[in-house]
Amino acid sequence: MSKQRQVRPASLYLLMAVLSFQGLSAVVGGVALVADPTGSAVGLAVTLLHGSPFTDYRVPGLILLVVLGVFPLIVVYGLWSRHTWSWHPAVLVGLALIVWIVVQILIIGYGSRPPLQLIYGLLGIVILALALLTPVRRHFSGEEEIA
Repeated sequence: MSKQRQVRPASLYLLMAVLSFQGLSAVVGGVALVADPTGSAVGLAVTLLHGSPFTDYRVPGLILLVVLGVFPLIVVYGLWSRHTWSWHPAVLVGLALIVWIVVQILIIGYGSRPPLQLIYGLLGIVILALALLTPVRRHFSGEEEIA
């Protein structure tokens, strides 16, 4: 008797691709901010942080690196490996990215050049929407068709 495996929906592959992009780009940005807490390596001025709880970009860089970088990559591993625990964290990544962008805009304002806040805010919405799609939810609840 052979064990049959669930067919992954196309939306799950797209979710893994978007989460991979998010994770890798946040790792790069987070490492840059931790390595140079002045922000000059990525074109940020420390003066943007006036009025925030931060004096430099080290702590925001660590948050970016771990929460929005490493964590999404772990989630991608879980999704790829078909671990049932990975669906909820995928939703959390989308929510965390949306919250990150909203808080960032509240603290330093909206910057449209380059439109990174818009792009990553939309990316958070896309991650959340993909994770909540019925085929993705069914895949991790065991309701998906077996091939």
